Amino acid sequence: MFATIYIESHLQTHPRVQQITQRFSQARIVLCERYGEVFNPKAQNFRLQKQQPALILAEKYQHHILPAPSGYGIGAQRNYYFSHVLNCLYDCRYCFLQGMYQSANYVLFVNYQDFQQQIAQLCAATPDEPIHFFSGYDGDSLAMEPISGFAAEFVPFFNRLPNAWLELRTKSTQIRSLMPLEPAPRCIVAFSLAPHQIAENVEALAPSLDKRLEALVKLQARGWNIGLRFDPLIFISDYQQVYAEFFAQVFALIDLKQLHSVSLGVFRLPEKYFKKMHKLYPDARLFASPLVNHQGLVSYRADLERELLEFCTTLLLRYIPEEKFFPCHS
Repeated sequence: MFATIYIESHLQTHPRVQQITQRFSQARIVLCERYGEVFNPKAQNFRLQKQQPALILAEKYQHHILPAPSGYGIGAQRNYYFSHVLNCLYDCRYCFLQGMYQSANYVLFVNYQDFQQQIAQLCAATPDEPIHFFSGYDGDSLAMEPISGFAAEFVPFFNRLPNAWLELRTKSTQIRSLMPLEPAPRCIVAFSLAPHQIAENVEALAPSLDKRLEALVKLQARGWNIGLRFDPLIFISDYQQVYAEFFAQVFALIDLKQLHSVSLGVFRLPEKYFKKMHKLYPDARLFASPLVNHQGLVSYRADLERELLEFCTTLLLRYIPEEKFFPCHS
């Protein structure tokens, strides 16, 4: 899978690094002092690198846990996010990561214990208040699970913190490490979903809608809490029919007892990211949509955005109770 693996030199004997390099024994190993030497230089071609990305194994020294953006949440007052991985195995055309990063290579931070220490400290500071932690913000939570072992290690850790909730945001079908575990009562496996007519055009390399739903059904049957993330909503000419059929397909499979939350939001990007992504993919149909720049954020015209949100909200509330619904305002 990886022809080249970069390793920060001080991590050569780290158990997780050794496990990964043994898995990819044919990969070329290149040592570096800090991952930024490889990941941050500006003279990189994201689109070209995406054809054969390298893996970078690194240590994260600071900012392990960060406050979630305003409006980002599923019911708690205290919301944080953390990223054990930078960049995603998939190549979704709307993804802000390709506008934010110079490199398409993947960074995996192997010092999980430092993330866990800060999470535990935050929880201890307010032991009577639930705290939500979101992974999968800067990369898919589960897509690299066979390599990272992230969920297999973090789910049991979160089980030991009585006021901590973990969201695993994913488009992946890599649920093998979760299935043998006792379902965690404060863990939500949140699947990002889109109609197949849209997904097949803008979610390159990601599992199909049917495959994601199959994984979702297996997890909810096992007793896991499920989240549904309809974000971003994409405007197309026949969106009403497409989304009506899509929601009917999804909720025909959903056990409401295992459904923790549903969220949705429209396509939007910071102007700086949009310009970079449009330059990378000038022929992408998504960027030819009726988009406008509103105070530095590129999204649909206000009337289309309102129309799309209102239509999908009305549909969703036919299937779910309102207390499970969390529209994204960020």
